[in-house]
Amino acid sequence: MSVPEQSAGTVTRYLLSCLDGEPGDLYVAASHLIKNGGKRLRPYMVMKSCQLLGGSTEDAMPAAAAVEMIHNFSLVHDDIMDNDEIRHGVPTTHNKFGVPLAILAGDILFSKAYQLIADSDYTGMVTAQLTSRLAGGCVEICEGQQMDIVMARDARIPTQQEYIEMISKKTAALFDVSCAVGAVCAGAGAEEISQMSSFGRNLGIVFQITDDLIGVMGDPKVTKKPVGNDLREGKKSLPILVALETASQDKRSAILECFGRSDVPRPKLDSAVEMIRDLGINDTVLSLADGYAKTARSALESHTGAAKDDLLFLLDFVMERKL
Repeated sequence: MSVPEQSAGTVTRYLLSCLDGEPGDLYVAASHLIKNGGKRLRPYMVMKSCQLLGGSTEDAMPAAAAVEMIHNFSLVHDDIMDNDEIRHGVPTTHNKFGVPLAILAGDILFSKAYQLIADSDYTGMVTAQLTSRLAGGCVEICEGQQMDIVMARDARIPTQQEYIEMISKKTAALFDVSCAVGAVCAGAGAEEISQMSSFGRNLGIVFQITDDLIGVMGDPKVTKKPVGNDLREGKKSLPILVALETASQDKRSAILECFGRSDVPRPKLDSAVEMIRDLGINDTVLSLADGYAKTARSALESHTGAAKDDLLFLLDFVMERKL
């Protein structure tokens, strides 16, 4: 799904207008990923959450842009840590501009997010709430990233619950923040902010679970990645954890022979992916995701209107996307 083109374009133009300064090369690097893709899901959730609770797009725009800056800051730094070369079909920021400038570009995005909130026309109370929410989300993202790093280098296979705790921080925290700050921008009370926070958190968990399922078994023509890429890279994602838990000893051994092996022969990798498919993990993983989707949906039960419909449509799309 892409955010409606007009909405995404408005957010992008606003973001780029905030990322214009000197030295020019720093701001070019900071704008690189924003100019070259991104679904703008998080600012969309900010604006729709604000509208749901009686606010307007104008009320939400600075907070929406700040959230997207934080998201892009995390992408720039993640790509450096993972040594990834491509994102959105273009060279990653550090690949194009070098590591030192990429680190500064990420730092500028992080700092500009808070400057944007501070310099906007929000009341002092709203500014304080937005700052607290953004900062709390950043803390969780960092904690989740470290949990993921430790999980990746640990020889032990993590439990499903450990995986959920990690993605709840690394990915879902900013979904939570997006919906919560939208509610704050609308002047919502604590209960409504909590409801939107719950919706965003659970939507984020669904998003990562389904994304990981696509990463294991997605169509390479759509994903632009080879089949079994996550298995070969040794990603301890939920589909792989479920497969290892349910496979027979022989199949488990065959899957582990490919796990984290960049040099594994293609026929052996294809065979392992086919074994995972034959285990029927698609239904198991989607059933687990559906539990979080139901919790997200229940958080909006007391609300009505077009913005609620838009948020539920987003949830349904994330739950049902298949590649």
